[in-house]
Amino acid sequence: MFKVILIDDEPLARQLIRAFLAPYSQLEVVAECGDGFEGFKTIQELRPDLVFLDVQMPRVNGFEMLELLENPPAVIFTTAFDEYALKAFETHAIDYILKPVTRERFDKAVQKWLSQAGEKSTPQVSAVIENSVYEGYQHRIVVKDNSAIRIIPAQDIFYIEASDDYVKIFTRDGTYLKKSTLSHIEQTLDPLQFARVHRSFLVPVSQLSKIEPYEKESHIALLHCGAKVLVSKSGMSKLKTMLGW
Repeated sequence: MFKVILIDDEPLARQLIRAFLAPYSQLEVVAECGDGFEGFKTIQELRPDLVFLDVQMPRVNGFEMLELLENPPAVIFTTAFDEYALKAFETHAIDYILKPVTRERFDKAVQKWLSQAGEKSTPQVSAVIENSVYEGYQHRIVVKDNSAIRIIPAQDIFYIEASDDYVKIFTRDGTYLKKSTLSHIEQTLDPLQFARVHRSFLVPVSQLSKIEPYEKESHIALLHCGAKVLVSKSGMSKLKTMLGW
């Protein structure tokens, strides 16, 4: 028996998926959630095998919720927004269904997952997250703060530093750790507001106070928050282009 969780802010959408799942005796719906906050906590508690997940939800969206999980379960996305339907999803063992969900398309997605559910080589959902392209750019970063979920507005970020498999996000309210790559974070934030000044640093342009020469061809950026970050040769070239120097 496989455990299934439905996460969608539309009760009728959850009701339809539950009805479509009825013929699958090997799949048991153990919980329904109406937003990403509730979904995150329920996944941690129940450890489902499969999640049907909407993308656009209030408070925390589907992508943000998945990024908070250490070991995300298998996911079948369901959404009314086709701008998220990337070819990347079709190359993984995770499917993507556009609403309104039809029985034929639903069965195809479930059968696809069932055929791979027992395989150790089943791709992880984290691979999809890292290759996802967001519609527009994000104006916030969602992090797990102990047992709580914290939403950090982009304007509150001082700078972001790579730290092994994580990034450190320095803000006016403190420093937060998020399991992600700096490259992925860079892709989700507005490139007109954030600059990758070094392989280890991503900085809001508004935080730049002064840039001073350092050793060889590198520089040091002084930020309004008082911090200093390294600026590489390529990072300096990027800044000159962005700032019109």
